[in-house]
Amino acid sequence: MRSWSGPVVPSLASEGLGTGPAPVVHDTAHESLRPLDGEGEARLYVCGITPYDATHLGHAATYLTFDLLQRVWRDQGRDVVYTQNVTDVDDPLLERATATGIDWVELAERETQLFREDMTALRILPPRHYIGAVESIDLVVELVGRLEKAGAVYAVDDDLYFDVHADAAFGSVSGWDDETMRRIFGERGGDPERAGKRDPLDCLLWQAERPGEPAWDTRLGRGRPGWHIECAAIALAHLGTSFDVQGGGSDLVFPHHEMSASEAAVATGAPFARAYVHAGMVGYEGEKMSKSKGNLVLVSRLRADGHDPMAIRLALLAHHYRSDWEWFGPEITAAEERLAAWRAAASRDSTAPAALVIDAVRAALADDLDAPAALAAVDAWAGESGDDAEAPQQVRTAIDALLGVEL
Repeated sequence: MRSWSGPVVPSLASEGLGTGPAPVVHDTAHESLRPLDGEGEARLYVCGITPYDATHLGHAATYLTFDLLQRVWRDQGRDVVYTQNVTDVDDPLLERATATGIDWVELAERETQLFREDMTALRILPPRHYIGAVESIDLVVELVGRLEKAGAVYAVDDDLYFDVHADAAFGSVSGWDDETMRRIFGERGGDPERAGKRDPLDCLLWQAERPGEPAWDTRLGRGRPGWHIECAAIALAHLGTSFDVQGGGSDLVFPHHEMSASEAAVATGAPFARAYVHAGMVGYEGEKMSKSKGNLVLVSRLRADGHDPMAIRLALLAHHYRSDWEWFGPEITAAEERLAAWRAAASRDSTAPAALVIDAVRAALADDLDAPAALAAVDAWAGESGDDAEAPQQVRTAIDALLGVEL
């Protein structure tokens, strides 16, 4: 799977502006802030799209969250190994293809390409490993084999299921009780009522071929992967165990991240990730923005309507990544006004010194990716006057490197 083109990120250290602090983020599994310190490569996995529709602002807000995390790590002086999947075969994609009369492969390729274009326009840093489910079937089969050896796999008809209670720590990512997990499991793609399962929460690893649906020949039989095992297999193959952050939207806490973590832990005997970081939901017209509801504000539509991608980015950055919030029309107008003010300030011959605003932006982002505080610091600098001739370029470089906004 081909990734997208990434922007060139300037190095503040090479400009004589030093390095930033290590980030601290909210870890869902521990319900507390967790420092992401360390040296060497930082390893990040973020769950990708199921490509049956275009990129909406909820998607963009999630991927922007982990773009910021990468930028903080890079400013600290660390390399980042970022992996993201594409669920390019799954029930929602097949259902949309059938409903629209489009071949499922063609639909997946078209929407994945539009996603790439949106990410490029928003200057989201691309993953080093951008991996589709279809190209990962061998990885899935191998991981299922490891789970079989651990005694954690059983058959229901010709499908294979994961016994979640093979993991003594099952439930530790979400922290939810059994009743809540059962209710949410059914709402988010699970099958708690299926006859023959050992436990309602056991999840599908391998689905045997269904009439009219794509399938692949493997030692597990002819079929296709389940959703959760896909991400577990891809992450383990490209990042190894106990990588730094598993990320995604808060709607993935359960079942997706819970199941992936348990499958990986049972197969390897090691923790899946050190921290689980989740972005809040973006609403529109009173409900969470989602493809199933159709209440979408599309990045591509905003771009087509002439809105600067940097203004779209600023509109998203105006909200803390963990907050749930609703999109309203004035959001983009306020962001365009902010962008114009920043560009005007960065174009002056001289301004207030850069050191204080750069320190403030670094501190805000290191403190649980507090983008609104970072934006407020730049707003304050843009409203000041000064006689430092080097400051406009220094701040422009810092805003590019840390916030990803090109002035």
